[in-house]
Amino acid sequence: MALAGCGTTNDPVATSTNDSADKSPLAEYMGEGFKMSTGGGMQMTVRAGGQGSSEEELAKQRKVEDSTAKCMETAGFRYVAVPPESNPKSKFDDAFNLPPDKFAAQYGYGISTIDWAKPGADDTSNPNTAIRNALSATAKKAYDKALNGQFANGNGPIAMPADKVGNAKVDMGCRGKAADEVYGSAASNKADTFSKYESLFKDLDALQKRILADQRVVDATTAWSDCLADAGHAGFKKPEEARQKVQQKLDELTGQNNTSKTPGKATFSGPPSFDKVDSQKLADLRKFEIELAKADQACKAKGYDEAYKKAQYELEKEFVTANKAELEAYRDGMAQR
Repeated sequence: MALAGCGTTNDPVATSTNDSADKSPLAEYMGEGFKMSTGGGMQMTVRAGGQGSSEEELAKQRKVEDSTAKCMETAGFRYVAVPPESNPKSKFDDAFNLPPDKFAAQYGYGISTIDWAKPGADDTSNPNTAIRNALSATAKKAYDKALNGQFANGNGPIAMPADKVGNAKVDMGCRGKAADEVYGSAASNKADTFSKYESLFKDLDALQKRILADQRVVDATTAWSDCLADAGHAGFKKPEEARQKVQQKLDELTGQNNTSKTPGKATFSGPPSFDKVDSQKLADLRKFEIELAKADQACKAKGYDEAYKKAQYELEKEFVTANKAELEAYRDGMAQR
């Protein structure tokens, strides 16, 4: 879950749980999973499947499943309520639990090396997978629409009318209805909740810029760039540019385009499928990604990470002192959601 109002990164290495015990001054207020990325931006990550959830949260998830099953029955489809605690371990858990250097050596940044569009083998333990697979192509579309709403389209892009984006009245299917019953209107709740903290998010964004502008970080960035060039990867001036380069190459390879060309439409795309991608070009990209990520990690370890952390913790501490009331209000507000 990306922190609203702040820059983010999709780097799986940055979301590794191995350094979770070392929390920055802001983490106490921003919640579990908060991280100020050394590549620029902030993020909050959570694990799915009920892992680490409180009993109260698990109970809510069970209610959502039960309500979804009843709604699907009314719509003429069979759906089995799956208790959250029975969800299988994600096929990506082992990868995400690797130390950053080992993740880089095996997966690079996890951009082209992991096919996010492919369901894992562990998904077959969900009885609803077999139920849906047994349907005809036409019935599957009807099933998806009943379960996920009028804009459901399998694993492909979802084209939503621009005037409906963020509108709580949009039909999101049985899952959406069930979630609304248990949690309230997600769209309106999210908008109302985060709008209260717009000023805080702007201040956090300014803090991130101060960290990146700190002379210690500026000098370390130059050293990192020179190190990467010596390793055969010249031209990168900012740490986030390395991941961005890999993502750009993958987008070109898959033809991924997140911008709808249809007037009045806002297109939301899921992860691209690698099924129709040239296998040799994909293999070349994966090799490039892993080599770049390994060099990136090694060069950051030579001094950039330490310099960034010193500047980050020092400036975060000052920020907490100056904005404690706002941070406490945010922390308490999030705890009540």
